[in-house]
Amino acid sequence: MEQRIVDSRDDFAQWAIDRANAILTDQGSNLATASRRGDEAQIGETAQALGQAIVDALLEAFDGLVGDR
Repeated sequence: MEQRIVDSRDDFAQWAIDRANAILTDQGSNLATASRRGDEAQIGETAQALGQAIVDALLEAFDGLVGDR
């Protein structure tokens, strides 16, 4: 994802919405496909990948807020 300057709560909210949409686009369809197939192992793997993408986005936001020290 490209770098973005966040100067306000509105900027941060828009970043969060955009990032959530990107995560769901990338990972959500895989989870839906696994659910339709009923493959428990695949559901677990894709759910874990979705969760990891969310964690990565939160860490990305935190790192951006903290900055280089």
